Amino acid sequence: MASTVQELLDRLQSTVNEAERRIWATACAQALGLGGMAISLDRELVWFTDDTSARLEDLQFVLGQGPGLFLKDDTDVRQLPDLSRLLARQWPQYAAEAEELGIAALFVWPVHIGAVQMGTLTGYRRTTGPLSAQQAAQGWLVADALAQHVLNRLPAVSLSNSNSSNGPGHAGAVDLHRTEVHQATGVLSVKLGVPLAEALDHLRAEAYTSGLSLTDTAHAIIRRELPDDPT
Repeated sequence: MASTVQELLDRLQSTVNEAERRIWATACAQALGLGGMAISLDRELVWFTDDTSARLEDLQFVLGQGPGLFLKDDTDVRQLPDLSRLLARQWPQYAAEAEELGIAALFVWPVHIGAVQMGTLTGYRRTTGPLSAQQAAQGWLVADALAQHVLNRLPAVSLSNSNSSNGPGHAGAVDLHRTEVHQATGVLSVKLGVPLAEALDHLRAEAYTSGLSLTDTAHAIIRRELPDDPT
């Protein structure tokens, strides 16, 4: 029998490794009627269920387009139940990329820390149609629980430990996925002699034209600047 959202949330704190988090993440998305979901706090991807949800968040950051950006209505979930009819008019590049990923619908819940909106929980489906009232309400519970879970775990995460099973690129991870993006932006700023904002635009453009994720593009830029290993 499938678990309810509340049962899954009660088990969230007991997930202790990557395998358990992957199972939990998949079950939670399914309980909400979603194919996958991701949380971003202050534009930083901090938690996701699968590669597709991570890619959708990455595209918003790269393109500066998407339903999770500039979300001002913090009292309701933003529902885009048919991207082919709604999204293309507002965010044409993002819509084309989402369509290529096979995404038919997107749903965005604002994430709050106390009274302050700090980010978003974005879920996707590969079929069209709105959320049920229950799914929309339960999404708020998941958004709040995951935001608190992420914040509780971040101070204990070692960003320099590349061997951590809870590192960037893993479902359920709570590391700062874009640490290398910030580093690569600094590298480009110095190399090109431009402000950080312009360097980030260069990085975004390179990621988009290469088809790589922003993190992978940043990693490649950093690697190019490292001295060759004499051994």
